[in-house]
Amino acid sequence: MIVTLIVVCEVGFWVLLAGGLSLRYLARMPRAGVAVLLLEPVLELVLLIATAADLKNGAAADWKHGLAAVYIGFSVGLGHSTLRWADARFAHRFAGGPPPVAPPRYGTARTVHEWKTAGRWILAAAVAAALLQAAAWYVGDGGDVSSLRAWQSKMLWVAGINVVVALSYTVWPKSAPKGRGELRDQP
Repeated sequence: MIVTLIVVCEVGFWVLLAGGLSLRYLARMPRAGVAVLLLEPVLELVLLIATAADLKNGAAADWKHGLAAVYIGFSVGLGHSTLRWADARFAHRFAGGPPPVAPPRYGTARTVHEWKTAGRWILAAAVAAALLQAAAWYVGDGGDVSSLRAWQSKMLWVAGINVVVALSYTVWPKSAPKGRGELRDQP
């Protein structure tokens, strides 16, 4: 049931995103579009409640419950940036908006971009790890929480990899090819 609900939440995310942006730009109903987009967090709340209810009803904590926590964490950490990404492209394609701005490719601007990206992934991993810890406490000493602990380890890896990537751009910033400046590389 939990895996099916995760799939439904993911599909629902994209349906609400497409619906909200369509209302906003195609139907010229920005308030209705925002209202639909504000329903996005309800999906994660439903998943959280369903996961807690499943554990309360005696289900053994396993990889599915961990995946639900990770999904919610990633929605919190990356959901807003995904909405902004889709909004910029939708506005450009269907509403005559400006072309989406490409991320910087070189220098300090790229380093800052990588640290912001790492921050979103770290937030996602931290929220997931906190939810996994809450689930472990909820199950208590009498239950097997090894799968939840395994997911927590994976979230530590996710955060660590993103820090290493951002740090690599800090230590070894990518320089523009000779004869090309940062401004000329931007669209």
